[in-house]
Amino acid sequence: MKGSILTLNAGSSSVKFALFDTAAGLRATVRGEIEDLDAAPHMLARDAGGVVLSEKRWPADATPSFATVLDALLGFTDAHLGRDGLAAVGHRVVHGGADHIEPELITPALLTALEALTPLDPLHMPDNLAPIHAVAAARPALPQVACFDTAFHHTLPPVARRLALPRAVSDLGMRRYGFHGLSYEYIADCLMQRFPALARGRVIAAHLGSGASLCALLDGSSIDTTTGFSALDGLVMATRCGSLDPGAILYLGRQGHSFADIEDMLYRRSGLLGVSGISGDVRVLLASDDPHAREAIELFTYRIATQAGALISALGGLDGLVFTAGVGEHAPAIRSAVCERLAWLGLHLDHAANTAGADRISTPDSAIEVRVIATDEEAMIARHTLALIPQSRGSHDNV
Repeated sequence: MKGSILTLNAGSSSVKFALFDTAAGLRATVRGEIEDLDAAPHMLARDAGGVVLSEKRWPADATPSFATVLDALLGFTDAHLGRDGLAAVGHRVVHGGADHIEPELITPALLTALEALTPLDPLHMPDNLAPIHAVAAARPALPQVACFDTAFHHTLPPVARRLALPRAVSDLGMRRYGFHGLSYEYIADCLMQRFPALARGRVIAAHLGSGASLCALLDGSSIDTTTGFSALDGLVMATRCGSLDPGAILYLGRQGHSFADIEDMLYRRSGLLGVSGISGDVRVLLASDDPHAREAIELFTYRIATQAGALISALGGLDGLVFTAGVGEHAPAIRSAVCERLAWLGLHLDHAANTAGADRISTPDSAIEVRVIATDEEAMIARHTLALIPQSRGSHDNV
């Protein structure tokens, strides 16, 4: 195949994008982001060396549609690659439900099926599906592939998937799904390529970013994870509460909070932001002298360590710990605090290596191997897209 693959990783107010050259081993030639989609969109694209290739801002009072913003992005790809330089588009789709356990070529039938999954994740699915509709309208002949964040966790055993709810409710799709799967798939692949002995063992991968979770990997497969039915579950996150007694939600309702207010509170006003009252950004909190900032960081690392303990039980022990994503890759203070809480395992942190940002941050005599590996969800999307696109040639049922 000739040409480049465009990957789109869409959130509620931003879209990360990248271009991967299929003729150069899927090398990323461009990376960028469109921020503030719901206010004053700002598109910035850089080459592999960080040089700005394109930048565009829309005024705050313009409120352009997603289609308008996407048209600007496609205009940039045409100028950068040539009109025929784009071979396909790969999308991160947060939820694949119980049936979509591997990447799929997007067809009208698949898109209808994904629309039907929106009630399982009403906050993320519309944002994930909007770019698919926009690309289909702008370039109807361009193949598109959906890569599901839940798919990697389809290997969870039944006991790890089950919720203790009436079976009639469970039969409607209420079960534990797990998220951040593209990130964990990338980490599992990296471990197999670079550290095969560790990859075959018992590993906890810690995806720590604005969204955060842990995944228990056994021989490279997910056997448990801290997120469950929704991306609210598990660890404390930037603005999300993490694990919460359901009784707390019932209490809020009885106190007069509306469903919409509770939803907004749990997703957007809780977590590090809610506890600190300052910010959901770990960098801001680590730099602050405010005691509430310290409390938020303490709770963050405490929950990581205690929920890691639960995954260690599921694994039957632990051989390795991998930190990844924005906080996991760039916050040595967080890594140090988590490792200190896990010292009872015989984990010995190499503080100099941790501070220096080395890829191995445990000492040679540590019972647990601790590594820092940069994740790349976009690269994973590009790989899956490349694998599927040759099958689509000659097909006329693409979206």
